[in-house]
Amino acid sequence: MTMISDSTPISPSKGLRLPLPKLSGNAWQILIGAVVYTIIAQMILRGREVVLQFNPTYLMESSLPVQVHVGAAVTAFLVGCVLMLGVKGRGMHKTLGWTWVLAMSFTALSSFFLTGVNGSWYSFIHALSAWTLISLPLGIMAIRRRNIAQHRKTMTDMFVGAMLVAGLFTFLPYRTMWATFFTFA
Repeated sequence: MTMISDSTPISPSKGLRLPLPKLSGNAWQILIGAVVYTIIAQMILRGREVVLQFNPTYLMESSLPVQVHVGAAVTAFLVGCVLMLGVKGRGMHKTLGWTWVLAMSFTALSSFFLTGVNGSWYSFIHALSAWTLISLPLGIMAIRRRNIAQHRKTMTDMFVGAMLVAGLFTFLPYRTMWATFFTFA
């Protein structure tokens, strides 16, 4: 066995292991998404200075599918935050849960009327929409079967993946949400 310093042994078969922080799978998804987003945004902006400036005109002048999509996504995000922070298994959770499922369904379905990242073709983001439409019934079936752990995992993964990570990518420079909240200095 080789030593790097007085206290760090290196096993020849395992190599050097860096101590990574203990994060949940969802925290890693968010972290990786944020890093990828930052890299892509920096490549697009190439050093241009950006200013936070709310301009709803761009969103209000967008097509109906964009407005439906944004409205449903904002609803799903807000209701999802309440569900993630609130008490589970009560009547309010069930009511808000169905509201979230409907909002997520509208968000995913309306995305198929939107293109732009790849010209007039669907992008990788549409794969998340398809996965959402598959996962929603799976999460509902899990809770109907009283499989709370599977329900929690399915719905939490969908919230993190579809709302937080995919939502982050709607704020890439020059997209509708970016133009609504940011401008160049």
